[in-house]
Amino acid sequence: MLTYTEKLTLSPWEMVEADVVALREVGFSDAAILDINQVTGYYAFVNRLADGLGVELEAYRREEAERKGRSEK
Repeated sequence: MLTYTEKLTLSPWEMVEADVVALREVGFSDAAILDINQVTGYYAFVNRLADGLGVELEAYRREEAERKGRSEK
């Protein structure tokens, strides 16, 4: 599942039927695959909206990211 979501997030133009088949082969139903796809797409959509509008992280989230050594907005 994580391989699928990573590929869908980072290079959606490379998705092929085999990506869905791989999920089926490890036991995901078509409904579950649709859920995985929709949640992944929704997060990408919301993040692009926020980035496109210059939305900043709340102070506590920014501080948490800095503590973890990340440089997030």
